[in-house]
Amino acid sequence: MLTYDVRVWGIRSRNSKSAPFQLRWLVGGTQHQQPFQTKTQADGRRSELLSAVRNREQFDTKTGLPASELRALNSPTWYAHACAYALMKWPEAAAKHRVGIAEALTNVTPVLVTTTKGSPDPKLLRYALRSWAFQATRTTDGDHASRKDVTPPPDEVTAALRWIAEHSLQLAEVGESAHLRRALTALSRKLDGSRAADNTFRRKRTVLSSAFRYAVELDLMPNNPLSRIDWAPPQTDDEVDFGYVPGPAQARELMKAVQGQGLRGEHLHSFFGCLYYAATRPSEAAHLKRTDCKLPKHGWGELLLQGSRPEVGSGWTDDGKSYEERGLKRRARKSSSHLVGSR
Repeated sequence: MLTYDVRVWGIRSRNSKSAPFQLRWLVGGTQHQQPFQTKTQADGRRSELLSAVRNREQFDTKTGLPASELRALNSPTWYAHACAYALMKWPEAAAKHRVGIAEALTNVTPVLVTTTKGSPDPKLLRYALRSWAFQATRTTDGDHASRKDVTPPPDEVTAALRWIAEHSLQLAEVGESAHLRRALTALSRKLDGSRAADNTFRRKRTVLSSAFRYAVELDLMPNNPLSRIDWAPPQTDDEVDFGYVPGPAQARELMKAVQGQGLRGEHLHSFFGCLYYAATRPSEAAHLKRTDCKLPKHGWGELLLQGSRPEVGSGWTDDGKSYEERGLKRRARKSSSHLVGSR
């Protein structure tokens, strides 16, 4: 139990050759003591306790430690916390969001380590993290668990995950400025070292911030450390270059060429037509059915958007399909949208 009821007493001598000085303090009525070899050591520890009292920090009645020290003592590694966070988010997250969480955590975890000596091949480590540590699956009881804990990974994946587990920083250390800046830099770069798009960085930073907020919720961190870091990603130019945007005539030629590629081409002709003329998202166009389309030969037509079907891969969906049936983005789950235009 944590309490503000703390009294720190003076240092006293005792009959001991190995530790002749003793510091005593009272926490919530429970006495605690610590022996020291020199008075200087005892004075230093007393100053630390008094500083915690002045900072209005609570103390733990069982151990006698300030809350910050207790938090550091019980701190898991960043890797363990990241696995727990990904598993916590999995049940309620959309498949695309699950992928986004895994990608962001995979970006930062390899740089939040105590050393890079003996580290696995970067490509192998990314695969082990993304597809085993941060991917979940159902157990025989119907609950969710990390894939690595349900299905035995290949030997090389097991070795990679063992290395990262042994060399990952303690969560209490991750909040230090140098470590946070390495993590943010990793989020702002592609695998080839070039700058990532601004939207990509913001999306991944949101995941990192959410992981820290979860640590605060579990009382593993006092606050979200990102709020005190003055860091901005390298500037990128995300403005659309209209020299590369096809005009109506060029778009018709492109879609006509696609249409001539057989049955698959006929399908893609309609797909790209929805993207270009109706400005649908790819997942919305993939969800369209013939009954959702009213397309007369002349005059105005209509598309009824009732959902989306993003492709994500079978490992990220609950039913094992390569896609997920979802509602329209940023809409109520059963809402629909009408698009009207002329041919």
